[in-house]
Amino acid sequence: MCGRYAVTTVPEAMRGLFAYLNQPNFPPRYNIAPTQPVPIVRLSEGRREFALVRWGLIPAWVKDPRGFSLLFNARGESAAEKPAFRNAMKRRRCLFPADGFYEWKQVGKNKQPYFVRLKGGGPMAFAGLWESWLGPNGEEVETAAILTTTASRSIAHIHDRMPVIIAPQAFDFWLDPNVDAEMATSVIAPAPDALLESYPVSGAVNRTANDTPDLLEALREEEPEQALKPAAKPTRTKPETKSAKKDDGQRSLF
Repeated sequence: MCGRYAVTTVPEAMRGLFAYLNQPNFPPRYNIAPTQPVPIVRLSEGRREFALVRWGLIPAWVKDPRGFSLLFNARGESAAEKPAFRNAMKRRRCLFPADGFYEWKQVGKNKQPYFVRLKGGGPMAFAGLWESWLGPNGEEVETAAILTTTASRSIAHIHDRMPVIIAPQAFDFWLDPNVDAEMATSVIAPAPDALLESYPVSGAVNRTANDTPDLLEALREEEPEQALKPAAKPTRTKPETKSAKKDDGQRSLF
């Protein structure tokens, strides 16, 4: 699954990779959590567009989102069949720009956070779905979820799920609404084993209030036990299509 990730590439380089026309100045983020504003890339009138949406998809048919479980992940293998994601899989696929994601490995009774990135670093794209929810008073909120798949063998020792990573040559294919949902699922697969690297990081990432570059620093071999202390679970994760209804410390948009 994917409950935290980072976006650190400078805006000019990100724009070069994703080829959107607008010029946003999104600041680097080192510990993005569900309910927070996140950048996505989508098609608008046939052109790629950068947009900020809330991480945690709300289907258009939801009457009151305050009583609806947060959908920050969607299983790629079944998203086209699920009522919450079916329409978005047909018409509103998007990309999540990212420089890596966090995952937690169970070590005894505790969890050790790891950072997973492309080998050598650099930006990548997670497969995503976005939706627009219209409230009873005309308010509109755009939200999105990250698609997940079986973890690559190189990182399966940390967790059995991972975000779907879309290769740059498949960006157009994934975003094109003329590509039907069934055909689009052909790119939902684990990343090649040689694509990613991972390393343990500080348990400071457990707190969503922490959002500084040092979160990405690898722990020295003698340090991992510092992260192995009972801490708040990352975003209080539930099964991948649900999250706890409790307040996780982030400001709600509602």
